Amino acid sequence: MARGNKVVVPEAKQALEQMKIEIANELGLSNYNSIDKGNLTSRQNGYVGGYMVKRLIEQAERQMSGK
Repeated sequence: MARGNKVVVPEAKQALEQMKIEIANELGLSNYNSIDKGNLTSRQNGYVGGYMVKRLIEQAERQMSGK
């Protein structure tokens, strides 16, 4: 996670990291966990974070709707 972000539920940290890696792979960024993020464009890093938020919102909506 970014230095300024605080994980509210520490037990979820590993799952969030796994989600980040899966999304990066889907976007064609292989070995995302081991590369220097400073060498990526803002757009590339933003896509990973943006898709994470989108997926988390989808999961929350499904859970709230009972599906």
